[in-house]
Amino acid sequence: MLKLAFRNIFRNPLRTSLTLAAIITGVITIIISGGFIEDIFVQLRESTIHSHLGHIQIFQHGYQEYGRREPSRYMIHQPDNIKDTVSHISHVRAVMARINFTGLAHNGHADLPIIGEGIEPDKEAKLGSAITMIAGRFLQDSDQFGAIIGEGIASALNLHPGDYITLMTNTLDGALNTQECEIVGIFRTFSKEYDERAIRIQLPAAQELLDTGAVHVIVALLDNTDSTDRVISEIAATPAAKNHEIKAWWELADFYQKTEALYRRQFGALQVIIFTMLILSVASTVNMTVYERTGEFGTMLALGSRQRQVFTLVLLENTLLGLFGSLLGMIIGTILASIISGIGIAMPPPPGSNIGYIASIQLVTWVLITAMLTGIFASTTAAILPARRASKLQITDALRYNI
Repeated sequence: MLKLAFRNIFRNPLRTSLTLAAIITGVITIIISGGFIEDIFVQLRESTIHSHLGHIQIFQHGYQEYGRREPSRYMIHQPDNIKDTVSHISHVRAVMARINFTGLAHNGHADLPIIGEGIEPDKEAKLGSAITMIAGRFLQDSDQFGAIIGEGIASALNLHPGDYITLMTNTLDGALNTQECEIVGIFRTFSKEYDERAIRIQLPAAQELLDTGAVHVIVALLDNTDSTDRVISEIAATPAAKNHEIKAWWELADFYQKTEALYRRQFGALQVIIFTMLILSVASTVNMTVYERTGEFGTMLALGSRQRQVFTLVLLENTLLGLFGSLLGMIIGTILASIISGIGIAMPPPPGSNIGYIASIQLVTWVLITAMLTGIFASTTAAILPARRASKLQITDALRYNI
């Protein structure tokens, strides 16, 4: 039966080519569109991680829920112990401490509310591959009272590298404190909202401003995003992690989660549309084939073939067509994806961002498998009704088509 089905699909090269073309086009469309969406996820994920969040963040228990109202109650008072423990775990590239504060930035003429961070500049430089300096340079460990600011602050207060800015905030005890900083650079990240309020200074300078030696968060940068879960498990098993919350980057990236959910549903809808179009395209060809071969099927039934054998033959022929078309579609789709990725697709800044990027087509295993199964399943499904009709033919009526 398999040999006969294989020979039958090459009896009419034109009709076979049309069916294969429909299947190949559908498979290529799924590969290209799915790979494009996966690239959006990769670009957004890495930009989110490397612009600010890092792969893993460690907090004192309760900081995420109550820390904004009472930041002084949820601080890590012995950060060096945790940093030392985490830095010896495999796949960890860098571990850095941060302290967060809010206040006002004053340029001598106007005030602006800001969200400040005390950071360790040399370690943050390893993380910040998605931070772009649009003026000046990155903050360095030697900049005792230096600061880098988001482009939104620079624009609002008309600041440039070399200018001075006064930071005003309350210490953890509630006293008003100020500090003068020199602007050494103006940065841009993936998040426009963050750039409009962010200012980063040295960790010791921020601790002096807040009159504390503690920190709010410890950030871990990994050599591979896929290792995040494994590293979190190892950190959680250490004594240093007791009474601390350990959060992966996606738990802190609300925008990423919502964007991924949106695009996953859109891709699912696209798959349904492609699947329906494939079924309709293949079904029309199969119906024509069955009609033209009515005499042939009548002869088979007259010679003793069972209805089940005729049904299986038609179904098998189209399954083979689906298999061949899907394989060819995967090969052509892979080649096209590589060519497109080599050229690159210039993309405008996404919502809430100032930075555009160059998109490519990711060749992801599950997308390739989905594309192939869609091609095979659609062609097989499209043949069920025509195959059933062929198997139910009346022998006497069918034989008249041979005359």
